[in-house]
Amino acid sequence: MSYTECMTYTCLMREHESGTKDKLPAGLDQLWARLDQPAPEPRTGLSLGRIARAAVELADAGGLEAVSMARVAERLGFTTMSLYRHVKSKNELLLLMLDSVAAVPDEVAVPGEEWRAGLRRWCRAQWEMLRAHAWIVHLPITGPPVTPNQLAWTDRALAALGGTGLTERDKAGVVLLVANYMHTAARLAAELGQAASGESIAAYSALLGSLADERRFPALRAAADAGAFDYPADLPEEERRFDYTFGLDRILDGVEVLIGSRGGEAPAG
Repeated sequence: MSYTECMTYTCLMREHESGTKDKLPAGLDQLWARLDQPAPEPRTGLSLGRIARAAVELADAGGLEAVSMARVAERLGFTTMSLYRHVKSKNELLLLMLDSVAAVPDEVAVPGEEWRAGLRRWCRAQWEMLRAHAWIVHLPITGPPVTPNQLAWTDRALAALGGTGLTERDKAGVVLLVANYMHTAARLAAELGQAASGESIAAYSALLGSLADERRFPALRAAADAGAFDYPADLPEEERRFDYTFGLDRILDGVEVLIGSRGGEAPAG
């Protein structure tokens, strides 16, 4: 998504915030209405909450391809037409699903926490959510965050940068950069699957040993011989999985430089 597209969406959302929420796209209007005027869920029959939970269960078990209006209706014991009285389209259903699993954990916000530790905590919570619901990373991206829970995540990340001296535009840029990295890392982890297991990595290391000829690939051979592509020998098997922390730390190193260049304080994390 380009910067221009982001700004266009931002302008649209400012319009809505100024009193035109009734013009929100289908699905978003229901999410914001539920936030502004929460109503108790009925004991029987269909409701947005029950529909979202059923769809999430299908996606958690079989991915997005397992989710359809007909399957959700069948899971709930209703007809597809009954479902359409509450949710108008598959895209609207996807919005409901995303917002239903994207609640920000209370432990994300720690008042007075140093900015780097705060962003790490935010990323850890994001990672756990994205790994628990791997289908999220395969949702079509149609614009920047606009659901209530998505905006809550953005708000917490911006708050973590509150004492850095960065401009609001800088903070927004940092949050977008970190969020995009976490999304990409989670998608890679989901697609690697078993390929990131300890057994698969060991097999890849052995294959590199046979393919990386020292005369043709001297730098690659040196790295392979040094175990650069292996998991640390003392790392338990259950912890051998794709890890986002190296890349995140390099991004935060860059943010620290940015903070320093803006005249703010960036204590080492």
